[in-house]
Amino acid sequence: MKKIVFFDIDGTLLDHDKKLPDATKEAIKTLQDNGIYVAIATGRAPFMYEGLREELGIESFVSFNGQYVVFENQVIYTNPLDVGKLEELLEDSKRSEHPVVHLNHETMKANHEHHRFIEESMGSLKFPHPGYSPDFYKGRDIYQSLLFCTEEEESFYRKKYKEFTFIRWHQYSMDILPAGGSKAEGIKKMIDRLGFEMEDVYAFGDGLNDIEMLQSVGTGIAMGNAVTEVQKHADLITKPVDEDGIFFGLKELELI
Repeated sequence: MKKIVFFDIDGTLLDHDKKLPDATKEAIKTLQDNGIYVAIATGRAPFMYEGLREELGIESFVSFNGQYVVFENQVIYTNPLDVGKLEELLEDSKRSEHPVVHLNHETMKANHEHHRFIEESMGSLKFPHPGYSPDFYKGRDIYQSLLFCTEEEESFYRKKYKEFTFIRWHQYSMDILPAGGSKAEGIKKMIDRLGFEMEDVYAFGDGLNDIEMLQSVGTGIAMGNAVTEVQKHADLITKPVDEDGIFFGLKELELI
């Protein structure tokens, strides 16, 4: 009976210094040697973790919180943003001086040359400023945009734009996704394609954008460093990422 395990990246595979623990790398290799499929489920764009996929030998992933799904290097599902609504939001964000970064599967570009919110948010992921190209969203599929504003300023966008889902990941930044988009939906697309039973699907995560994923799979595992709200929805809570939480969780599940 085939099984598959999905892993979030930040705070799950990678520690708080964005490093991959040795025990995690060894655990992933053992999973693969045991004939268990391994995939990534992340809010990141594919180009943001090419090196990690190569290091771990992972060819299947759910990117952009479910909007771009790849199985064994083949794209099997995409769900880009509605450009018309995105342009409307851009007009509002311009008036409020809230910069936006647009991402496709290959790269990302900002509509503001220099802004502290962009630099601090992207810096937390160890990424530089994405570069300036205000019309980047035109004529191409955009799977996710990043809106840079404070928590106090976000309610306007949430109330007005029901066509989008907003997921805050930094005190100065939110993901903009198609309404209903989530890691859980992306995983379902892959599972339906493979013909797996959901009871044979496992997922590890630590952030608020992992809650639906942990709820929807057969077994959801929260990292010990996950916020309390995430841990409430998990079937199992393992050790923190910097205490070899992936290794211990997989051992607890008897997958390695």
